[in-house]
Amino acid sequence: MAANRRMLVLRAVVEDYIRSQEPVGSGAVARDHKLGVSSATVRNDMAALEDEGYLVQPHTSAGRVPTQKGYRYFVDRLARMVPLSGAQRKAIDTFLSGSVSLDDALQRAARLLAQITGQVAVVASPSLAKSRLRRLELIGISGRALLVVVITDNGRVAQHTLSLHQDQDLGEDLLAKFSESLNKECRGMTLSKASERLETQSEQVHEAGSRRLLEGLAQVLEGMADEEESSGLYMAGRSQLTRRQTLTVAELAPLLDALEEQVVLMRLMSAQSELSRTHGGVSVAIGSETRTPGLLHASIVTSGYGHATGTDQWHEGTNGQGDGPIAFVGSIGPTHMDYTVTMSAVRAVAAYLTSFLTSGEGEDG
Repeated sequence: MAANRRMLVLRAVVEDYIRSQEPVGSGAVARDHKLGVSSATVRNDMAALEDEGYLVQPHTSAGRVPTQKGYRYFVDRLARMVPLSGAQRKAIDTFLSGSVSLDDALQRAARLLAQITGQVAVVASPSLAKSRLRRLELIGISGRALLVVVITDNGRVAQHTLSLHQDQDLGEDLLAKFSESLNKECRGMTLSKASERLETQSEQVHEAGSRRLLEGLAQVLEGMADEEESSGLYMAGRSQLTRRQTLTVAELAPLLDALEEQVVLMRLMSAQSELSRTHGGVSVAIGSETRTPGLLHASIVTSGYGHATGTDQWHEGTNGQGDGPIAFVGSIGPTHMDYTVTMSAVRAVAAYLTSFLTSGEGEDG
């Protein structure tokens, strides 16, 4: 019973500290949270929580503040995940439904998430490595070069110029025939799988020109699949961090530097989005858990989107298992962020983007 009460005291301290950014005293907890015990009992509980590493007392006469361990326990066990209200979902739907393309939807999603949380929002465009081929077009641009245009199932369009050998004479009719055959053979495959299929086909073709074309196309698709780090990253809300009076210069400067390291952020948040599949749709990394020096005083909340199997992702607010997320949406802020609001908002925006892609609105973006 005492252990359960201590955890309620921990929840009260975390919630009060998030709201005020001031050390929380036992009197305020006893008065405001109706735990049915005296402030002396709460004080003893807070001392026990400090001994266990969940709280720390910055000054002898001050109240307590949560540690990273305290925030971790709060997020894992105590945070009450409150679904967004109908009005909030409608507001998100209204703001994002005006998108005219996939890129526009991702930019809007980043701005909206930053507005809701007051923190930095990061949204990645779908990775080519995890995308599936919807259509491939071959366009002759000179006597010795082709433009290879790849359109994926999530609306991304990638282009690559392929040089031809001198003995390759490919007219429009032959290119159209090739395109039709390739689309029939590879539609719905990942780019890596499509590359493997073309490589296999090239080994079975005797005509030199066709064989070289298949080999070249296989290399193009494999190269596109390897461009994991080049996915677009949309970011909003950095200026809001600089206006936070609760962040010291020592905390803010490395955080801003970390935001400039986009490749590091991509890897970190992509890995976290994979974890979100088994963590209720969101994954939270706090302080040193990010393994990123610039984020020692920050937390990231991440969710994957796309390729989910749920039938009503937007209204349920969860991501299905499917083939795993194809990209991520996340929020970065101080460790004393409002986790409940941030987790709900990240999950809702991710679910909307999944709906946007699966409904086909993102096509040809």
